[in-house]
Amino acid sequence: MLLTTTENIPGKSYEILGIAKGNMIQTKNIGRDIGQGLKSMVGGELSTYTEMMNEARAVATKRMVEDAERLGADAVVMMRYSTSTVAAGAAEVIAYGTAVRYV
Repeated sequence: MLLTTTENIPGKSYEILGIAKGNMIQTKNIGRDIGQGLKSMVGGELSTYTEMMNEARAVATKRMVEDAERLGADAVVMMRYSTSTVAAGAAEVIAYGTAVRYV
């Protein structure tokens, strides 16, 4: 499955099937919070949170690909990520794009 942030795929013609999407809601871990809170006092990257968000993006992407496959897609164009806070201590990552099939 080709994933691209561009609108066109060079050398390919395709039909639009619809929106493909996948999401993941990730909550913070109390143990991680304490360690990262201490880290924020001295500055620097909050690597545990970086890992947490990377994992959430990977899951959201996987779910988007599965959604595109259910639509019969060969690729997802105009792929994007978005994040939002959904509750105290919980963030959502959504991956979305246009599912297309080559013609």
